[in-house]
Parts: sequence; C-alpha cells; structure tokens
Amino acid sequence: MTTPKPIKRKAQPQRPTPKKDRSGSPQTTAKQNPVPDTGDKPYGLVPLPAKGVDRQFPAGQNRFRKDLVSGKLYLTLTAQTSTFVASGIVAMGRDVNFKVDLIKTAVHHKNTLIIPGSSLKGVIRSTYEALTRSCLCKTKARREELPPGYGECKIKKDQVEVCPACRVFGAMGWQGLVSFADVVGQKASTSIGFMPSLYRPRTENPMYQNNGRVAGRKFYHHAVKAIDAGEQRGIPVQQAAEAYVFKTALQFKNLTEAELGTLFVILGQDSDYPIALKVGGGKPVGMGTLVATVEALEKPASPEDRYTRYALPESDRLTDEPLKNYMQAAIASAHQKLIESYQLQELARILAYPTQRTAPEGMY
Repeated sequence: MTTPKPIKRKAQPQRPTPKKDRSGSPQTTAKQNPVPDTGDKPYGLVPLPAKGVDRQFPAGQNRFRKDLVSGKLYLTLTAQTSTFVASGIVAMGRDVNFKVDLIKTAVHHKNTLIIPGSSLKGVIRSTYEALTRSCLCKTKARREELPPGYGECKIKKDQVEVCPACRVFGAMGWQGLVSFADVVGQKASTSIGFMPSLYRPRTENPMYQNNGRVAGRKFYHHAVKAIDAGEQRGIPVQQAAEAYVFKTALQFKNLTEAELGTLFVILGQDSDYPIALKVGGGKPVGMGTLVATVEALEKPASPEDRYTRYALPESDRLTDEPLKNYMQAAIASAHQKLIESYQLQELARILAYPTQRTAPEGMY
C-alpha cells in the first residue's frame, strides 16, 4: 500500500484591496457576502452579489437594433499549459499515431485539435455569471440551498425577464445573442500527456456554504506548469502542448457596449485585471490555461451592409490601435454599468495570469 504524498503548503497571494471603479465612486465591501476561505486548495470561490439577481427584458433577435452593437469577434487562443478537451473516446494508441496501448482522445479531426464551441461558451458564460448579478443557471445544489431569487431564469408567456448572463447567452426557451463556432487548432498535435488521477469535489466541506446557502462560484487557479504524472502512474491523454494555437470567431447581435465590454474583460483585455481562460480537463493540476488575443472586430455601421454587400468597408473592421481604443471604451462602460467590482477583484485574484503558482503534486 503506497503512502499518499503530503500536501504541499504554498504561500497564498494577498487579496487585493477594494479599488475605485471607473466612474470614480468608491467601492465598499461592508454589505457584501464574505469570500469563502479555500486555504491552499487549487481553486477559489467568488461570492454571490449581495444585491441579488438583476432581471430585465432581453433585446432579442427579431430585428437588428441600431442603438445596439452587432458584429463578429476574431480570436486567437494560445495554450500556456497542456490542454485536454476530452472526446469521451478511449482509442488504441496506434489508431491515432501514439506509442501507447490506450489513450483518452481529445476532440480532433485528423489530429488537429478542436475545442467545441459549446465548451468555450460554457467557460465564458460561467465567468460572465460570476462578474454580474446573474442567476445560478446550472448547479447541483438543492433548491433549498440556493439564496432567495438565485434560481435559474425561466421564461413565462406573460413575463420575459432574465438575468444579465441569460440575456447574452440564452435561457431555456430564449435564444442567446452570441454564437460560438468551434475553436480549431492550427496544426496537427503530436503531444501526449499523462494526467494524474483527480479527486472528486467534496461539496460537504462547509466552505461551500454561507449560512446553509451556496457560498459562491468555483474557479480553478492557473499554474506555471501542469503536472505530468509520468507513463507509469498517469492516464495517457491526447493534449495540446504549451504554445499550441487555436483560432475561432464569435458572432454577436444586439449587445450593449457594456455587455461587449464584459466579454473583453473575460477574454483578458483589461490591463487592470489580467486574467486567462481555464478550459477542459485536469484543471486542479494546472491544465487548460489559454490566453486570448482579440485579432479583429467586425462592427458594421449599418446592419443592412452585413447582408447586402460582398465585403464590408475597411472602416467597419477594427484592428490594432482603433480596436484597442474601442475595447478600452467598452470595458469602461462595462465597469460603470454591469460588472460588480467586488466580484471582479476576487475573480481576478483566482484567474490572474501570468502567475507564480505551482499546481499540487499530491493530495489536494
């Protein structure tokens, strides 16, 4: 019987002090829900906003509104640590050109790796929910454990009011405003990793609750390097190695500038809060860190032009300095109108990247 490795205690970074928001009004944490203490776990919990869920009538898709923004966002995602998005298929190694007996395969086409659009949507939506006054859309918590008013948004015939995240990403019976295409690798991957066995979430731990209610949303820290357990102890997985590049595009319609700005913050474009995305399996051991680069933004001045011209005018495609200026203006609007600064500070502490954190090698 092998003895488990002791837990490696690591110094925890201090929580950031409350900042002033972009509108200049001081932020207070006096009435905010407490930040759960997760100790040296490889994750943290972002507390729920004390003001509750903000439900409003959504913009919808029945027509393009000239007072809102529609267009297309072009992204490059670069793996900073090994990344594994499982296909659910275990294959013989020789069938996918790997020198192992069996391997857990990633989603791929001829060994060119793919992150399904639904996977990227889930990552971005969960972060959007944490930053705004949004419902607990998908949770395994029992109904009585949800704080009052935090239940999933439901569409009723006589009442269509949904939270900020459901307005942008959709709810049951209501189509969202952002469409996610698959995220496609730019070359075939020949990388194989050996992922350690992971532990199940211990939801009975009291840190997950605040007075018997859900305490917050869970996010995993980034790490300098993912843990590889080696061929003798690890699980063979088909992975994207460090520096592997993916590209994709998001199409959106009828977003406010603040909603688009919140997406930019989540994609790590706010210099005050540098964060990265965490995608796929192996998150506790440092896997799945992706840094996003916004390459271009198509924003037709007239929605009709998108469908009546073969090509958009150059002025409708923003890159370089014009794109940077537009993103900063949208981010400022998001801070003033939509993002909860207390939640952003805690999320930025958890998802901060670059980081000096190391992933746990033993029990966590």
